[in-house]
Amino acid sequence: MNACMKRFNRIAFTVLLMLCSTLLWAQQAQPVEMADTLRRDGKIYTVVIGLVVVLTGFIVFLIVVDKKVEQLGKND
Repeated sequence: MNACMKRFNRIAFTVLLMLCSTLLWAQQAQPVEMADTLRRDGKIYTVVIGLVVVLTGFIVFLIVVDKKVEQLGKND
């Protein structure tokens, strides 16, 4: 792929993510009892840290796999 096509793909992906995120705001806010309990007990931070660790690991994995695929593409 040339640089122009890569840039277009990144822009298209960003726009797609932005459109998907706007759909989330259309939901009505309802109180969640479990979240209130976790906040009150101070355990919500443990949940947030766990999610951040899992998502960071997933993103790092995707970056490593992408670099390996690019190297394989250059070898051909």
